This record gives sequence, structure tokens and C-alpha cells, in this order.
Amino acid sequence: MDQTVNTAALAAPASNLSLWGLFTQADIVVQLVMLILLLASVWVWAIIIEKTITMRRVNREANAFEDSFWSGGSLDDLYTSEGADPAHPIAAVFGAAMSEWKRSVRIAGLDVVNTAVKERIDRAMNVTIMREMDRLERWMIFLASVGATAPFVGLFGTVWGIMHSFSAIAAMHNTDLAVVAPGIAEALFATAMGLVAAIPSVLAYNKISNDLSRFAARLEGFGSEFSAILSRQAEERK
Repeated sequence: MDQTVNTAALAAPASNLSLWGLFTQADIVVQLVMLILLLASVWVWAIIIEKTITMRRVNREANAFEDSFWSGGSLDDLYTSEGADPAHPIAAVFGAAMSEWKRSVRIAGLDVVNTAVKERIDRAMNVTIMREMDRLERWMIFLASVGATAPFVGLFGTVWGIMHSFSAIAAMHNTDLAVVAPGIAEALFATAMGLVAAIPSVLAYNKISNDLSRFAARLEGFGSEFSAILSRQAEERK
């Protein structure tokens, strides 16, 4: 550690205590910690914005689809318009069930939903729900990881910065507050950045996880209702 340079830096009473000054005057390790936390914070906000927009969009599309589904129109027409090439999760679940239904009728000439066909339809919908939810949950693990680790990363930067400052102060044999304060402020800045990254991550993770759980329940509920509709339609053909 270059104590000559550190001593000179710490001895300057007129140290720049602005955010930029705290960054530029910090030790290289503390600077790396700050950069990592800054990038993590930017990435976190990008994920928050993307997830918020996505959840609003899929719920809006689900509302429009359910309005069409429960309007009493033909399921075949709805499958042709939305299910055959689904553009959103609930249409994908509907399309998977209709595809399996049509395939069973075409191959086996089934006019009723027997146990095997019903199991295949339910399995197709469940697999589709899992696939769509996996896609929606992308990057959620990153939010959880940042929320859990960012404070400790910031604390590491703080501990390193304080060790660096105390080492240089010991070389000067001067504990004057004007000498100590800048180095301590630089070190604590790393902790502050860790909290800035972690707090939005935790709040967003909890909120988005709840939204995802509710949407998953909505897809599962639609799947159960649609499976019952197919069973009733098959019984009416008897």
C-alpha cells in the first residue's frame, strides 16, 4: 500500500466530499466495489421497469382474451385467431389444450373426453404454464441475489476503505478530524451504494413475485375451467 500517496491525500483538509469526489479519492478496491454496485443498481432498475411493463401487458392481454373466450363464440374460431399462434401466455395455454384436443380427435376419432385424453390435455396445459411462467420469471433470481448480497458487498468496500484510511493515518501520527473524516466518508459511501442497490431489489422482488404468483394462479384457474368446458362439450355429443 502506497502510504506516501495515501498520507498526502488524507492530509488535505479541503477534500472534495461530493459524490464524485468521494469516488475519485477512494482506494482502487473501494472504487471497484462502487462500480459493481452502480452497475447492479442500474441493472436492477432495468429489470424492475421491464417486469412492470410486462406484467401490465400480459394482464391486459389476458383480460381481452378472456372477454373473447367467455363471449360465447366458437372455440375453433378463437383457436384460429389466437391459439394457433399465441402471442401471450393465456392464449398459449388455450392453444396447447386445443391442439391436444384436435390431435386426439383427428388421430383416434374421439367424440368424448376419456381419462387418457383429459390427462394429456391437462399435462399440455401444465407444461405450457410452467414454460410461460419460467419466461416471465427470468431475472428474478438476479433481483433476489442483489437484495441479499449488495449490503455485504458495500460493507466489504467500507471495511477495506477504513483499513486503508487507518493505515495511512497511522503513518502520519495524526488523528485530527479533518484528516480522518474524508477517508471515513469515502468508505461509508460504499455501504450507502450497497443499500441503494439492495432496497429497491428487495421491494421489487416481493412485489413482482406476488404479481407472478397471482398470474400463475390465473393461468391455472383458466386451465381448469377450460378442461371442464371440453369435458362438458364432449358429454353433450354423446
